[in-house]
Amino acid sequence: MSHKIVSKDKLGENVFTAEVEASLIARARKPGQFVIISINSEYSERIPLTIADSDRQTGTIRLIWQSVGKTTAELADMQAGEKIANVVGPLGKPTHIENFGTVVCVGGGIGNAPLLPIVKALKKAGNKVISILGARSKELLILKDEFAQISDELVITTDDGSYGRKALVTEPLKELCRRDQKPDQVFAIGPAIMMKFCCEVTRQFNIPTQVSLNTIMVDGTGMCGGCRVEVDGQAKFVCVDGPEFDGHKVNFDLMMKRLDAYKEQEQKAYEQYKKHRCKIGLDQ
Repeated sequence: MSHKIVSKDKLGENVFTAEVEASLIARARKPGQFVIISINSEYSERIPLTIADSDRQTGTIRLIWQSVGKTTAELADMQAGEKIANVVGPLGKPTHIENFGTVVCVGGGIGNAPLLPIVKALKKAGNKVISILGARSKELLILKDEFAQISDELVITTDDGSYGRKALVTEPLKELCRRDQKPDQVFAIGPAIMMKFCCEVTRQFNIPTQVSLNTIMVDGTGMCGGCRVEVDGQAKFVCVDGPEFDGHKVNFDLMMKRLDAYKEQEQKAYEQYKKHRCKIGLDQ
């Protein structure tokens, strides 16, 4: 069963969003869960994408991605009306939502997309939500207006100072942790290095911190072992045991080494896709 792209828009530099038909997933998904897609059924790779939102009435899910590799670039080139061959999900364990009290939610870059449904659910559960959004530049900052509507406080940082504060997200996070009434819970989603340093900050103040890991995935059922991470000294599989874990127990250094394992191949595949190739084989 293929899944039609109902609408598609550009959110920022190389960042796109699409509404995709997937009625069963739309009805079942919960915050924190994701899908694995393959654009065609013959030779496409499988990649995980977080479900940023869903509409049960229209039977659609919202996907947000950054064009950084071959498949995400190929998806970015697709238009409304075209179809994605396979969308599998919802996968992963849902986010544990309760009224913690004051919750700080930290998003970095494309990590704002999976963070958004979590913030919505936390707010609905009665939490005071303080959101910190970080990006390298204004052009890479996404979803700030949507976070502004649902957050009690919103802090925006950019590495180059082109929007908001010129700082890393760890700077305002540390300031919030130092308040007389420190946060009761922190959620951090973004690049692995960002999550690592957020956890180092919150560890100093003994504040529970959940992170969402986006590792290399293939099958999404825990059988291939591609998404293996070390948590509290034990092997865990992000696709079935996660994607969320206690950030203070994640071995981020090992995870980052595994993420770098196929960087060269990924870059070559991306460059080959972007390079014009004759469609009738004359360039062979």
